[in-house]
Amino acid sequence: MSRKARQLSATGFYHIVFRGINRQHIFEEGGDFLYFRESLQQLKDKMGFELHAYCLMSNHVHLLIKEMNMGDISLLMKRLLTKYAMYFNRKYDRNGALITSRYKSVPVEVDEYFIPLIRYIHQNPIKTGIVKKPEEYRFSSYLDYVKGGSLTDVAFSIGLVGRGEWLRLHQIITNDHFDVSGKINLSEEEIRRKIQQCIEGHEPHEVAGWHKPKRDALIRRLKENEGLSIRQIERATGISRGVIAKS
Repeated sequence: MSRKARQLSATGFYHIVFRGINRQHIFEEGGDFLYFRESLQQLKDKMGFELHAYCLMSNHVHLLIKEMNMGDISLLMKRLLTKYAMYFNRKYDRNGALITSRYKSVPVEVDEYFIPLIRYIHQNPIKTGIVKKPEEYRFSSYLDYVKGGSLTDVAFSIGLVGRGEWLRLHQIITNDHFDVSGKINLSEEEIRRKIQQCIEGHEPHEVAGWHKPKRDALIRRLKENEGLSIRQIERATGISRGVIAKS
């Protein structure tokens, strides 16, 4: 059976995830992380793509990349993964594939999911118990955002919400689960139950009739603490997107 063709991104943004074959480690020591990061920088200098977030974990990698020319993503990833696999196999005297047969990449829209996706990428080391704060992890783009660095293109996402809000949102540890498409992977029923837990079992559509201060406080909680998007809250409660965005 032939492989399904990759979906191309109209925005140029892709959330990319790849793993070690059989979930084995693809980084054994600090030097391996550094070599991968240096290779990414060299390839970025040559091809001119933008890197908006990354997180290098022991057995998998998250990248949020914007290609400059449609279709560049395939060439970019082929060069990056081939170079790193050759380095790793040579260093550790091994043969065969290092990365699972096909990396995952799905287009990402610049919408209300964009900043939560970056937060999710940066909070990977927290979710696995490696660190307690994103700034404690050396091998993600979070430090480029807070301290500066040449590898990550930080201006775009900070410009969407402002530096103070970007940092504040990153300090909120959520239970978000993103699939590779960059969307929060919750069914409508799961969203409904999530909201019900916050409102003592009442139905989400009842929130639209609450007094404004109480309603807006809940909306903020759903966005900031529960990790729900504007679109998800709108569908569940019937409250308009504009009201949710301003709350």
